[in-house]
Amino acid sequence: MPLDLTRSREFSAKVIDWIRGKGRVLIMAHDNPDPDSLAAATALRHLLQVTLGIEATVAFGGIIGRGENRQMVKELEIKAFPIHTLDLNQFNVVCMVDTQPGTGNNSFPADRPVHLVIDHHPPRATCDACPWVDIREDYGASATILYEYLVAQKVSIGTKLATILFYAIKSETQDLGREWCRADREAYLQLLPLVNNRILFNITQSKVPREYFSAFNKAISTAVIYDGVLVFNLFDIHHPDIVAEMADFLMRTEGIDVVLGMGCYNGDAVLSFRTLSHEIYAGEVMRAVVEGLGTAGGHGMIAGGQVPGLAKGRQVQEQLAHTLTRRLLERLGRSLDAPVPLLSPSEEDAADS
Repeated sequence: MPLDLTRSREFSAKVIDWIRGKGRVLIMAHDNPDPDSLAAATALRHLLQVTLGIEATVAFGGIIGRGENRQMVKELEIKAFPIHTLDLNQFNVVCMVDTQPGTGNNSFPADRPVHLVIDHHPPRATCDACPWVDIREDYGASATILYEYLVAQKVSIGTKLATILFYAIKSETQDLGREWCRADREAYLQLLPLVNNRILFNITQSKVPREYFSAFNKAISTAVIYDGVLVFNLFDIHHPDIVAEMADFLMRTEGIDVVLGMGCYNGDAVLSFRTLSHEIYAGEVMRAVVEGLGTAGGHGMIAGGQVPGLAKGRQVQEQLAHTLTRRLLERLGRSLDAPVPLLSPSEEDAADS
């Protein structure tokens, strides 16, 4: 569908009027926020600042670990604060962008009310208690929804905000190649002339630490193929985002239509799921795979999950990987028999020499 400015104008106008005079506003991104979450939060902050004169606070849990994301925050001067550094009692209005209450991928306390949810993931029942909800699961990016609000309310978009919104849509939809709609494409094309190309280049070509490359080595060396499904395990990781990045990378493997990756960060398992099949609904599959162990969510072709509180030790992580692999293959009706390493022993030896 094209940009739905009528819907966005009506909804955003009602929300702005409702927030007026209520005091301090918190905008909650999801944990270890990606460009889409940060862009949506920044755009909502700008909208409230221009229309109401409110300096809303953007918060997140976890870390901003991926090199491109750190560079984006630096180059575009994004103001976002770790949630543990804030006194939540100071905020009278709580907004969530690119996440929802009770999904397990944000650190906002479950016993506190959330007033506004803007997202493009499938709706959860927890949103029923929120007075304002705009969830468009057919959209490829939450940033597109916020772009519509800005356009509908005739709020000017400067170069830096345009760049972060553009990069969010670009990365979330992989340059309009994955799970996009006409609204994403229109926003992408309308933002493109406003983008600072130098900043965009600095973000996409950001420098990375040496351990970044060790993740590629570990992902490739642990990758095993089961009947068109590739599974890899990074074990202990320096930041959670790296699992999704490796899943995207290994999705290019010939003959593979499903990838499941995992790693362990601060005692929690981080999971990433990718598929090229339009017949596999990634979000539903991941929720079934982690049922009783953790939480998960996602779209048709991409999903993620968390299994909290793992005991220490590589053996525990290996056992979890085995359990999740078995559940995934059973869910997909694929065979657990005759697993094949991505690299044969001779190829591994050649890579090490």
